[in-house]
Amino acid sequence: MSNAPKITRAVPTGNFHIGGRNPLALIAGPCVIESEKITRDIAEKLKRITADLRVPFIFKSSYDKANRSSIQSFRGPGLKEGLKILQKIKTTLDLPVLSDVHKEEEVDAAAEVLDVLQIPAFLCRQTDLLVKAAGTGKPVNVKKGQFMAPWDMKNVVNKLEESGSKNILLTERGVTFGYNNLVVDMRSLVLMRDYGYPVVFDSTHSLQQPGGQGTKSGGQREMIPDLARGAVAMGCDALFMEIHSDPDQALSDGPNMLKLDLLPELLERLIALDQIVQGRKNQTSAKQEK
Repeated sequence: MSNAPKITRAVPTGNFHIGGRNPLALIAGPCVIESEKITRDIAEKLKRITADLRVPFIFKSSYDKANRSSIQSFRGPGLKEGLKILQKIKTTLDLPVLSDVHKEEEVDAAAEVLDVLQIPAFLCRQTDLLVKAAGTGKPVNVKKGQFMAPWDMKNVVNKLEESGSKNILLTERGVTFGYNNLVVDMRSLVLMRDYGYPVVFDSTHSLQQPGGQGTKSGGQREMIPDLARGAVAMGCDALFMEIHSDPDQALSDGPNMLKLDLLPELLERLIALDQIVQGRKNQTSAKQEK
């Protein structure tokens, strides 16, 4: 009897698929677009690292952080300028790109650039936003709200399916546990996979301490490798990581972002673990399955 995780639908994201029997994928980048140069530099380094290890990779950065703790918090360049930067990265580096959409009015413009539309956790139950995103035909990654049980995400899946989308990713990012704290129930990765779609584990936001520093969030980034290993052992299809060259100087979510220099060694270990869990001989020879 095989102990390998249940096989899900393979969702197309750029020139590869997430889920099915495909290798572990990575969605990563800085929390927010701080500048075109910083964002591009990080994207270039991430591309080199993932290409060397043959890890399917989607670049992520937000053009707007609309749910910051303080009105003084840095939000990013906004929709128009942010999408322009992401389009340059997509074109010049030949990378699929992902960003958050917060309002129905943003969706059409975002879908012209983004390969995957992401619904933020706080907005995962916003019906009009889900319907609009599904209508673009683009893959939709929905982050499970910090206030949601994994079985509540079935309603989210139904909204997307009934709006015409079958290219769905579901992301676990921790659940509220008291004040300024999140915990991860690894069972949610298995339970959400039962809906037939790939699951993603957000190994950085799961360690966020929302509002933990008064006007901004804290975090425990030193535990990113531990939670990432746990999620891969549970059979997740992709990992989501916010990554920065210097998290201490980052303008958003620095306390829970991974330092870029730590990624190669961590990815090597996660690939090896994924091969064991999925029953593969090695990732470099694994073929993409649709």
